[in-house]
Amino acid sequence: MAELHIIGGGMAGSEAAWQAAERGVRVVLHEMRPAVGTFAHKTGHLAEMVCSNSFRSDDDEQNAVGLLHWEMRAAGGLIIAMADAHRLPAGGALAVDRDPFAAAVTDRLGAHPNIRVEPGEITALPRDGHWIIATGPLTSGALAEAIRGATGEDALAFFDAIAPIAYADSIDMGVAWRQSRYDKGDTEEERTAYLNCPMTRDQYEAFIDALLAADKTEFKPGETAGYFDGCLPIEVMAERGRDTLRFGPMKPVGLTNPHKPAEKPYAVVQLRRDNKLGTLYNIVGFQTKMKYGAQADVFRMIPGLEGARYARLGGIHRNTFLNSPRLLDGEMRLRAAPNIRFAGQITGVEGYVESAAMGLLAGRLAAAEILGEALPSVPPTTATGALVTHISGGAEARTFQPMNVNFGLFPPVDAKGGRRGRKTRYKAYTDRAKADWAAWLAPERVDAAPAPA
Repeated sequence: MAELHIIGGGMAGSEAAWQAAERGVRVVLHEMRPAVGTFAHKTGHLAEMVCSNSFRSDDDEQNAVGLLHWEMRAAGGLIIAMADAHRLPAGGALAVDRDPFAAAVTDRLGAHPNIRVEPGEITALPRDGHWIIATGPLTSGALAEAIRGATGEDALAFFDAIAPIAYADSIDMGVAWRQSRYDKGDTEEERTAYLNCPMTRDQYEAFIDALLAADKTEFKPGETAGYFDGCLPIEVMAERGRDTLRFGPMKPVGLTNPHKPAEKPYAVVQLRRDNKLGTLYNIVGFQTKMKYGAQADVFRMIPGLEGARYARLGGIHRNTFLNSPRLLDGEMRLRAAPNIRFAGQITGVEGYVESAAMGLLAGRLAAAEILGEALPSVPPTTATGALVTHISGGAEARTFQPMNVNFGLFPPVDAKGGRRGRKTRYKAYTDRAKADWAAWLAPERVDAAPAPA
């Protein structure tokens, strides 16, 4: 039987390898790290999380990304199983203890009898064999050039930012307090999963002034600063209006300061636990392109963080992706070289979960092709199907930009019975998707994710 080669051991590549190997296909997973590093990665682990540690909402009835979690669990997804096994309290979100999570994914893949992990950089597009390219937003320069040469057009680009991580013991808990917004969560631990730092109006206005004036990373000549709206640097948000942050990551609603219960904060900075020990906290929504010295000065203005120490400051990096509606077919194959599939963020999906889901699908599609099996098209009514439909032709190629999963990508639900409220409509989307996804998985019907190691 032919082998399947996968380039890139991130979320998509790791999931693709697992899915194909579980179907009996021998997989060679090529990963350039740690020999060849990147701006954002710190370890040699597969599926290393480099930005947020959150898989976002786990609500599979009212949220499209929560529905994607459900579909991955039903399909025996490795990434979602390891996320569940290393879950941290985060209200209704699925946050992950990032280092043990990545170590567990690495161990599971390394122990699989059908998977061989080969270190080293791939710098050219292969002409023969079965391949999946899942190199993500930090595709190496040599491989990116090879892709551009094969597609005959430039890869699109935008800029991605990462948020800083603070040491918990350096946060002033005489000012900050523990509370999830609207006390969301089923347990006390979940209801107190976030740290909150309040600001008065004067403090907020001074913070915005400093943010706008801070020294920032400059782009190279010829680079255009396009950003993905779901991961905007805080300075860019502030430039759009002084109150933008108050209606975004710094909104004060759903929170009560126990230190001053009669005083409503004008704005609130939230921090989410970043590891199981609770020693690290990620500043929510504070992706930034400020230079390191400026970050230290500006973040010191946040009440409760005056003396904070940081395990990692924020930063910005270039992110490349394909014009997938023009270049990929409905099975994620490169039209110019059908032996090659693409998966993950390089296809123009955004987010850990979406990347892993595209890896799951690419791995199954490649395995079916190698095994000579017919695999039906994924229903576009499912979260996975809506994403692949969007990137393979549903989006307008001329204006294609990265996209998170959302109900706007789904075919409309039947509106019989009059106009539906949002909750009813979202439940109709998820009910339909679950039924269609289960039918697509049949007769295999893998109903449970792999048990944690």
